[in-house]
Amino acid sequence: MRPHLLLLLALCGAGSAAGARSYSLRGRWTVRSGNGSLELPGQVPGCVHSALLQQGLIQDPYYRFNDLNYRWISLDNWTYSKKFEIPFDFSKWQKVNLIFEGVDTVSKVLFNEVTIGETDNMFSTYGFDVSGLVGAANSVELRFQSAVLAAAQRSRAHAGPPPLPACPPREQKGECHVNFLRKEQCSFSWDWGPSFPTQGIWKDVRIEAYNICHLNYFTFSPVYDNGTKEWHLEIQSSFDVVSSKPVGGQVTVAIPKLQTQWTYKIELQPGERIVELSVKINENITVETWWPHGHGNQTGYNMTILFELDGGLNIEKSAKVYFRTVELIQEPIKGSPGLSFYFKINGFPIFLKGSNWVPADSFQDRVTSDVLRLLLQSVVDANMNTLRVWGGGIYEQDEFYELCDELGIMVWQDFMFACALYPTDQGFIDSVRAEVAYQIRRLKSHPSVIIWGGNNENEAALSMDWYHINFTYLQTYMDDYVTLYVKNIREIVLAGDKSRPFIPSSPTNGAETIAEHWISKNPNSKYFGDVHFYDYISDCWNWKIFPKARFASEYGYQSWPSFSTLEKVSSKEDWSFNSKFALHRQHHANGNNQMLNQARLHFKLPESTDPLREFKDTIYLTQVTQAQCVKTETEFYLRSRSEIVEQQGHTMGALYWQLNDIWQAPSWASLEYGGKWKMLHYFARHFFAPLLPVGFEDQSVFYVYVVSDLHSSQTVALTVRVHAWSSLQPRCERVSPGVEAGAGRAVRAFAEPVEALLRCAGCSRERCLLSFHLSAGRERVGPLNYHFLSSPKDAVGLRKANITAIISQEGGTFIFDLHTSAVAPFVWLDVGSIPGRFSDNGFLMTEERRRVLFYPWKRTSKSELEQSFHVTSLRDIY
Repeated sequence: MRPHLLLLLALCGAGSAAGARSYSLRGRWTVRSGNGSLELPGQVPGCVHSALLQQGLIQDPYYRFNDLNYRWISLDNWTYSKKFEIPFDFSKWQKVNLIFEGVDTVSKVLFNEVTIGETDNMFSTYGFDVSGLVGAANSVELRFQSAVLAAAQRSRAHAGPPPLPACPPREQKGECHVNFLRKEQCSFSWDWGPSFPTQGIWKDVRIEAYNICHLNYFTFSPVYDNGTKEWHLEIQSSFDVVSSKPVGGQVTVAIPKLQTQWTYKIELQPGERIVELSVKINENITVETWWPHGHGNQTGYNMTILFELDGGLNIEKSAKVYFRTVELIQEPIKGSPGLSFYFKINGFPIFLKGSNWVPADSFQDRVTSDVLRLLLQSVVDANMNTLRVWGGGIYEQDEFYELCDELGIMVWQDFMFACALYPTDQGFIDSVRAEVAYQIRRLKSHPSVIIWGGNNENEAALSMDWYHINFTYLQTYMDDYVTLYVKNIREIVLAGDKSRPFIPSSPTNGAETIAEHWISKNPNSKYFGDVHFYDYISDCWNWKIFPKARFASEYGYQSWPSFSTLEKVSSKEDWSFNSKFALHRQHHANGNNQMLNQARLHFKLPESTDPLREFKDTIYLTQVTQAQCVKTETEFYLRSRSEIVEQQGHTMGALYWQLNDIWQAPSWASLEYGGKWKMLHYFARHFFAPLLPVGFEDQSVFYVYVVSDLHSSQTVALTVRVHAWSSLQPRCERVSPGVEAGAGRAVRAFAEPVEALLRCAGCSRERCLLSFHLSAGRERVGPLNYHFLSSPKDAVGLRKANITAIISQEGGTFIFDLHTSAVAPFVWLDVGSIPGRFSDNGFLMTEERRRVLFYPWKRTSKSELEQSFHVTSLRDIY
């Protein structure tokens, strides 16, 4: 299979040229309501909600029921306006453009009271020639139409079968017809997020003036010759030549550390012109490749590009260059029907482990560099290497991808279509084509982006008839699907980026979907492509309910965020699992009951007579249940990578749903709004460890597999211990020395009947549990793991543990020395709203003492930690 190759040039900065000037219009604008009754200052980038909040005209939109109370904001037609003077002599410039990097969403644009155009796509840039309008004093105005009203208007005007669904489920308390707009789909609501259809200028806006010619964009893609082992960099640059005569000159490309420098002569004819260059990388220098987190370094090289053109015009760009290859392998597997579905990075098979990313806030101006850094650092801190940027949100800001490059986080990038059918009229298609072409140019230079995905779940929606389609219209919907994702999006991807694979949907059957004319009969097949799997009814501790698929790109369970997170957006009357607030915040049908029903399969529900204590304990129990469920499912996928059982297996990816929260509410996330780690995220740090023992039972035999993401084999010892709930001393121990942990494999290292282990310890299932770990020499490698021999609610001898902590400090890190009086499962250390994370949490204490570190994200003191510290273990809640 031909490798897909990538070389990244991430723009680090640009030298300005004498032939161009730029003037930013960021900052203070005037925001006015539709009838003029409200007029206030607003920041750009920003949105109406943020402007109202900054002026004290509304509360935090996330407080209590404000998503409903503030619906009027999204239903109004707002106007953004600004008066300004250009700080240079505009008459000296041949062309002056007004550039919008992002407008949300439907607006009419006026410059000096003249209509110059319209916007209707949140994901595209817009440029308007204002050369004949610009003066000493200027005004720009955007007259927005409510996205809710615009969507409804377009729905009414649509001819033919209506794109479905018309509206979200009632539990989501959302707005209708979002699929008619090229706007963040979840802004109209989702089953984990609120409805805040924003309006505003959400990215940069500026004036650009230039003479002779202007560099509109430049983008890059590599060519790798497998025969000669040589890299070539293909650079594409787009110029607007305003000179009446051809513009000549030269371009020099230099990558000093690779001892590569080339100069090319160019000539630009008047008009919009494309210049394509091919740069050969010095074959005598070893190129260090970019690797995902946990697999190597994220090596990059500084590069400069200098255009020296007629008239003394110089345009210089600096960039960082990364090299890596990516292949999506779909080939037959011995002993199994279907095809494999896994990724090779730089020729090495990589198990993709991570989660799914959703927008970090309903209001993008609140997603700062610090917010992104905190969330993405938490990804690698939990041993993940992949995020799927889900298709119902946004194409993330540049800094998101730059951080993923820096941290080694692979990105599965969806195009922004999710859980709906879409129109295919010419206006919609033209808008989508411009959006896709722009996003490919913007993102294809990043090594972190390893695959394009056409949409989220839309193939499955059609194939499995989610929307109960009238059979008369089915072929029309299927034709529209192929038109949008295959004849347009796929066509643009293949033309604009040959450096990485494209799949039309997720889940999909990959090559089999193509063979079935783009819509598979079963897109969730275990024998092809990727699967999405959710089952809230079956017992999640039973690993046999999970699909032994090629790649699991979505799966998960809900939990509630911590009380310290909820407290900020609620009042005392809300602090009950059955309160109006708790029901309002839950956007997934029957979600609260599903959490409790899953919990009661293995745990006793809280029994406190104090309502607040019961609420906090219930929150704790939902997090325990979520963590244990996702742990069981993820470990099943991890140990299935190297085997075929009953024709199924060879699983090479596990991306649970979801990483982060958009607001403070129950969801599938492992990171709460604000970044606090739920118990699941601490568990992920363990089950995504590069070397991990995984234990499970099958027909009353206990097995341990050793799962390795290492690039070389390692010999380890496996220790299995039997503990009694009633004792801090292990009752029995088995040691298996000389276990070969194969590179990138899962191997069976232990098998023994449970009855034999119980005899060894002299106890019953209800009285005992198992722990197991790996070691090399005298050092433990990888996390301690455990296996319950019965449901904890049936545990005999489990006592309430008195757990105390002595807190000390070393530099910026705090040390918690814990002591327990008894075995304690799911020990949860909490410091309230103090931002930071522990080195471990939600753990099993089978020994009297344990040391845990706390890493604060902001300056804090030992006394503040001592005052806020609280510890809970399972036996405390009943």
